[in-house]
Amino acid sequence: QELPETVLLKFFRQENTPVPARPTPEQLSSLIKTSLHYPESFNHSFHQKSLCLVPVTLLLSNCSQAVVDVMIDLRHKPTSSEALEIHGSFTWLGQTQYKLQLKGQEVYSLQLKACFVHTGVYNLGTPRVFAKLVDQVTLFETSQQNSMPALIIINNV
Repeated sequence: QELPETVLLKFFRQENTPVPARPTPEQLSSLIKTSLHYPESFNHSFHQKSLCLVPVTLLLSNCSQAVVDVMIDLRHKPTSSEALEIHGSFTWLGQTQYKLQLKGQEVYSLQLKACFVHTGVYNLGTPRVFAKLVDQVTLFETSQQNSMPALIIINNV
């Protein structure tokens, strides 16, 4: 009786191709982390100049590996009368909407100017930030979680 011919077995392993990390739906609302950088208090002579302009930096950090479309809307105002009584109202000067694209893990710095006409305590945390994955087919961006209130004190000198 003849023995069956021995066949050499070859094992093939697919190369590890990196799959771009795609955020889950739960992570979509925290694609972009925002932080505002501004002075804690600002001294201004309202007698010499009626408008007080304060430079504010909005820092946007892409927390994902994916490319993200970001939309920033500065036109949002607090709607509750309580928020207006406590913090007062102010205006963002210049452009009111921004659209940009952040690469994975990219940090972007946006220079803004807040305009005040009175002394008081104000909440600068009004910018609304929306984001979506670049290759995501959707009509609406996901609203990004807003951070804590960003309070600034405007003093008259």
